[in-house]
Amino acid sequence: MLDFFSIFSKGGIVLWCYTFQGVKANFTEPINALIKTVLLQERGGNSQFTHGPLQMQYKLDNEFELVFVVGFQKVLTLLYVDKLITDVHRDFRDRYRKKLLDSSLAWITVNFNYDNQFSLLRSNAEVKESNKVTTMRTFDKSGKSQKTIKSMTIDKNKDPKEVETKKKPSTPKAKKPVEGKVDEFDIARNREAMSKRMATGKGAGKGKKTSQKKGKSARIWENGGNSKDAEALDYSGLQNEPLTNGHGEENNITDEQVKSLQIFIELSTCVRNWVNTSSNIQDLEIEEEEMIIEEEAESKSDTKKKIVKMNRMFSGKKSSGGLFSMFRGLVGSKALSKEALQPVLDSMSDHLIGKNVAADIAQKMCDSVSNKLEGKILGTFSTIASTVKQSLNESLVQILTPKRRVDILRDVLEAQRAGKPYVITFCGVNGVGKSTNLAKICFWLMENGFRVLIAACDTFRAGAVEQLRTHKTRLHTLHPPSMHGGRDGVCLFEKGYGKDAAGIAMQAINAAKEQRYDVVLVDTAGRMQDNEPLMRSLAKLITVNTPDLVLFVGEALVGNEAVDQLVKFNQALADYSNSEKPRTIDGIVLTKFDTIDDKVGAAISMTYTTGQPIVFVGTGQSYPDLRSLNAKAVVHALLK
Repeated sequence: MLDFFSIFSKGGIVLWCYTFQGVKANFTEPINALIKTVLLQERGGNSQFTHGPLQMQYKLDNEFELVFVVGFQKVLTLLYVDKLITDVHRDFRDRYRKKLLDSSLAWITVNFNYDNQFSLLRSNAEVKESNKVTTMRTFDKSGKSQKTIKSMTIDKNKDPKEVETKKKPSTPKAKKPVEGKVDEFDIARNREAMSKRMATGKGAGKGKKTSQKKGKSARIWENGGNSKDAEALDYSGLQNEPLTNGHGEENNITDEQVKSLQIFIELSTCVRNWVNTSSNIQDLEIEEEEMIIEEEAESKSDTKKKIVKMNRMFSGKKSSGGLFSMFRGLVGSKALSKEALQPVLDSMSDHLIGKNVAADIAQKMCDSVSNKLEGKILGTFSTIASTVKQSLNESLVQILTPKRRVDILRDVLEAQRAGKPYVITFCGVNGVGKSTNLAKICFWLMENGFRVLIAACDTFRAGAVEQLRTHKTRLHTLHPPSMHGGRDGVCLFEKGYGKDAAGIAMQAINAAKEQRYDVVLVDTAGRMQDNEPLMRSLAKLITVNTPDLVLFVGEALVGNEAVDQLVKFNQALADYSNSEKPRTIDGIVLTKFDTIDDKVGAAISMTYTTGQPIVFVGTGQSYPDLRSLNAKAVVHALLK
């Protein structure tokens, strides 16, 4: 049984709504949650949304900017919902096309009397579904078959008969000689083979085989060294000879080259010292000159390219180069359909997976772009490739843009005025760099004038406390007490190994209040997402101490594993918490970002999975190697 069916515009105007008998609930909150969580955040690839006990299915109409939503209880399995929402979408837009095309927006005040027609469509869908005989899908038609390596390597546009490989015969077939066409070379070759066989046959019985065992040869150790090698390796008598470069040529190093090398070393040292004293978190660097050159070249030759594309389309020639090159000839003023978008979306999905985006996330994003563009009218000189790329660019920037304010410096100042320390907890799997990036954030906070207390709550890994003590010593050297009014700028709070991490964190926070530290950075043990005892310990630490910010530290090298880590960490924090409103991950720290070149897909996978922002990006081994995420830079690297 359905609960409601609603049709509204993307501007928020409700055109028609139907609530079924016996349902008294208000569906404003679920629909608003659908708009905020899915439609505004470019997550429309699934066409389904769950809010509490309610399951909603929606369909977008991009020509008239309408949204069709049907809601029912998620415990029910209603197989006719897909057909119903498709039939209603087609019938409603065809029935009221003239009113919806009215540019004066007079249809806003129109009463869409659609109840009787909807009841008829619903009854037809129910009857047709009840009479339908269900058949099991084959593996090729299932979604799982689309995730195999074979499906990614096979070209979907080719004919299946051409894709099949021909089996090679186990034994080659002998060529039949052609009568009357025997070459002289073949005759000579056959005579030579016959004479060899006769010679071996005659001498085979005369000689006797002598079986002598071959003695074992002495092993020579090449790197062992002996007296002969000592003479060859003795260079003591060559002290007065000129130096060579290994090829017998002399190394003539001039004084100018020595001075240039000294100047280079001095400049490098000066630049390094300036970077080490920087207190600002810079954005990720983007190749601005390259982008400007590309934009200018595209704008200057835009008209020329369009004319060339039209000529190629009519002459039958294909263009080449670039990710979307094979679709640049598709131009015209027409409505986009799924069939026209599918080749571009398939190429886009493979491109995203190649950039380290998780396969599921790439497919959902392509589905979202497809739903967003289906039915949209293209301009005269607009190509499908450029339209899809622009839509994907907007979706990626929207996903990476933080949905809430994350300003740690401002939050620390507010905590100072409230007379309490600002607490940040770091969590993540093993070996991703939690302690290292904790030290980087500590350095950044000290550069901004705050006093930091580090809580060593990793009581599981050997050497964890010593690692933090080393960082504390180095940071104390860079920031002596004279820079913080005679007080220590950083302090390490530790109780050794084998203790309760939640208790240590509580004691550290109380000590920070007494000693008036501004920030408490809590380091936790690395744990796999499937380790239940350690996940319970982490949930207990967060529930008991209620930190102001919970940061998940993840690698930029991972692809599909990032989704599994984040989902299970969030789920474990929610399941193992005793609070009614459990705390989950508030933000992400992405490490080892300098090792991936342009394969930045992990940023998309992590942000899309949790909806939480990437607060910091680690880009090196030293303390200042910390950056804030630049969404446009990441998207540019992802799509180039």
